[in-house]
Amino acid sequence: MDALLRPAPGEHAAFYRPYVDQVPDGDVLRWLAERGAATHRLLGAVDDARVAFRYAPGKWSVKQVVGHMIDAERTFAYRALAFARGERAALPSMDQEEWMAAAGFDARPFADLVEELRAVRAASLCLFRSFTPEVAARTGIASGCSFTVRSLVWIVAGHEAHHLRVLAERYGIGAAAEAAQ
Repeated sequence: MDALLRPAPGEHAAFYRPYVDQVPDGDVLRWLAERGAATHRLLGAVDDARVAFRYAPGKWSVKQVVGHMIDAERTFAYRALAFARGERAALPSMDQEEWMAAAGFDARPFADLVEELRAVRAASLCLFRSFTPEVAARTGIASGCSFTVRSLVWIVAGHEAHHLRVLAERYGIGAAAEAAQ
């Protein structure tokens, strides 16, 4: 647990601080495991008629939000892996709009997306649990900014919390706000 203490503001791009701040103090790995299970249950209960809903023209569907959560967690976990292993090359940004245009999430069964999100979380947790204090403090560059390995774990947690709140507030996905807390 000591390896993954809350990161200081200088350990990641300032843009991500609101994500980190959404995660309560304590064992971030336990929180990720519990929230992942709650998110899986929540999304598994979403009616198929609701998954194409967009709260405004040009906004993502529920399927696309879940697909984005999958892509983002994979991206942050890859960055954590790369920096943990000593990658010296700067990693590229993730243009979420370009990725969304190429993803095809709306054509996939929602149950498949929900299961993929569960599998990605399980893989992320296996990786994150391997980080020692030394590894967690390693740094790398992504999107032109410096990140510690530890900060990327907290960003994964906060990013999920952020999108669960969006699903609750803008898509009316019931217990999403509870799952984010």
